[in-house]
Amino acid sequence: MKLSLTPTDADERRLEIPGYLYSIAAVVALTLLWEAFVRYGAISPLLLPAPSQILLSMIKNFSLIMYMSVVTLLEILLGFGLAVVVGLPLGALIVFSRVARLTVYPILVGLQTIPKPALAPIIIVWIGTGLTSKALIAFAIAFFPIVVDTVIGLKSAQIETIYLARSMGANIFQIYRYIRFPNALPAIFGGLKVASTLAVVGAIVGEFVSADKGLGYLVLVANGDLDTKLVFACVLMLTLMGLVFYYAIEGLEALVLHWRVSDDGTGSGH
Repeated sequence: MKLSLTPTDADERRLEIPGYLYSIAAVVALTLLWEAFVRYGAISPLLLPAPSQILLSMIKNFSLIMYMSVVTLLEILLGFGLAVVVGLPLGALIVFSRVARLTVYPILVGLQTIPKPALAPIIIVWIGTGLTSKALIAFAIAFFPIVVDTVIGLKSAQIETIYLARSMGANIFQIYRYIRFPNALPAIFGGLKVASTLAVVGAIVGEFVSADKGLGYLVLVANGDLDTKLVFACVLMLTLMGLVFYYAIEGLEALVLHWRVSDDGTGSGH
């Protein structure tokens, strides 16, 4: 009887460490290093507060931070939702129409080169300092990746499959519904995940320019009061909001694309 010391695939899968544990371990290690660096490095908390001080500030100002977070979250969701409603059909139109591809797409690229913080004051002057202007700034920053990835995804369908569908009598709308759109979903979700992070940036940019509520406004107020711990607490809350939003879209992607082949080469669906 011959014994094999080489681990089997099943053994390797049992010994494999979940991927998220690496990220958690890295964050914990960096946090501990940060805490030790501040405590024993004689650094003023005005410059860099320790993680424990940031956490205490978050607990102390929990009600205020949560109220401001709700305002900012609403701006993010409205801006992101508008980006989806505009970006997906616009990307489909660019692929569908040669005229749109030659006229609209270059204009979008040109507009994307304009720094959005420079547009924020103009939008606020036109619309005002309310919720709508912040949502539009978030939209302006977030919608371009959705358009681009929608175009890339819709154009990535195999031309042979499209020719076969046409030979069987499929019209253009059936081709989009059954071939182009399902094939484009991975790229579209990639654009949505990028846009989710950019929507957070857009909302904060708008609040930095002009606001009386929101986490961006609170950052400015705390910075003016030299309350660095509260500034970092707001940044931490923004980070958590962005992460939750990003992974919510990733979870939706996993549900919708259950048929997609996973990274290890095995199918995740049935």
